[in-house]
Amino acid sequence: MQEKMATRQDLEKDNGTITKPLIEQENEAQIQSDNGGLWMVLLTTSVAVCGSFEFGSCVGYSAPTEYGIMDELGISHSEYSFFGSVLTIGAMIGAIMSGRIADFMGRKGAMGISSVICIAGWFTVYLSYGSFYLYSGRFLLGCGIGVLSYVVPVFIAEITPKNLRGALATANQHFTGYLLASQLFIVTGLFFAYAIGSIVTWRILALTGIFPCMVLLAGLFFIPESPRWLAKVGNEELFKISLQKLRGADADISEEVAEIQEFIVTHELLPKATMIDLLGKQNIRSVIVGVGLMVFQQFGGINGIVFYAGQIFVSAGVPPNVGGILFACLQVIVTAFGGSLIDRLGRRPLLMVSACGMLLGCLLTGTSFLLKAHQLVPNLVPILALTGIMVYIGFFSVGLGAIPWVIMSEIFPLHIKGTAGSLVTLVNWCGSWCTFFGYAFVCAAAIVFIVMLVPETIGRTLEEIQASMN
Repeated sequence: MQEKMATRQDLEKDNGTITKPLIEQENEAQIQSDNGGLWMVLLTTSVAVCGSFEFGSCVGYSAPTEYGIMDELGISHSEYSFFGSVLTIGAMIGAIMSGRIADFMGRKGAMGISSVICIAGWFTVYLSYGSFYLYSGRFLLGCGIGVLSYVVPVFIAEITPKNLRGALATANQHFTGYLLASQLFIVTGLFFAYAIGSIVTWRILALTGIFPCMVLLAGLFFIPESPRWLAKVGNEELFKISLQKLRGADADISEEVAEIQEFIVTHELLPKATMIDLLGKQNIRSVIVGVGLMVFQQFGGINGIVFYAGQIFVSAGVPPNVGGILFACLQVIVTAFGGSLIDRLGRRPLLMVSACGMLLGCLLTGTSFLLKAHQLVPNLVPILALTGIMVYIGFFSVGLGAIPWVIMSEIFPLHIKGTAGSLVTLVNWCGSWCTFFGYAFVCAAAIVFIVMLVPETIGRTLEEIQASMN
């Protein structure tokens, strides 16, 4: 079959092509895949989502282990707070480097390196007898999951045939399903950390975090590399071998080979975007929407609740193990349920419902601590706190948890998608430090306020001062 290759002339004839989002608008041809190919795709996907599970395990680790680590190592609340937050420093670095690592080493290589880094991090935490090694291990875990958070959904998207996307994804709308499937395994890993953490010591829980990394590393030897990446780096032979494995020995891959090659050539002809290009008139609204959603997702306090759920429950008089398990279990159920609604009800309605529910959850939780501070209705305090946290996490999971990532994958044109995606991902991880960025914003507002409104009073009479105010 003659292969169709895009040229620069073709691009000039179709002006709208390069400014459309990555998701194609035309009807897609079905790609043939026999049963052998189906099983290979399922195996490959199962191996890849171990990375998402590892992500959830790392994030959830700090909540059930708080008091065990503090008691054994003798560290303070503030030191433990830094232990919980240092994960995000590593994750920001990992997220910045993730695209380059995945492009240079391949998708399998990136997942393998991330798994090794996470294993090193878990062993460092396990062997810790002081805060320095504890922080170092947590930092390594952040670096590992920062890369995994990018490469896992990309890899799944690149290996899945079009006619199986609905079967392997929560929603059948291109990249949407991969993000939601990855999100579901993240919250499943979070639930695992809470559940196992309630019955084992913090050192044993650290060892259990190694298990998904080992499964991922072992599985990489049995699955093919992303065909799209192989085509991108010009390895034609391995590209076709990998695609044939994923589609089955008897499947006709000629049409998909031509389609992927055409896409690669088209992508190379597109202009290389810089951060300055994101501020252009055509792109600025997309950037504002993408960044804005991540800001609201993170500054709504989700990481404070996930990292320190145990301390919140103890402060409110709720048994931390019970509260943590209920919290994580609800997140898994609602995330799976939300995935079935995202294409039925739309993004905006779910985001609005999610934000309203999170507002209610924060008000209920805040009210419980207000009542506790004034010693009012003490029997109602734990009920309100538990209800508030459950309402918050339930509504977060159904909307603001996954939908900002879905929208990010849809709104950016192809030629700026990589640069814009890196910016939005970085903002997401920076938002994990929302308390101190919030304080920084207040300090910046104070500077503007002082410069614009506050008069200098030294060396002036009261009358002069009051006259200047008017």
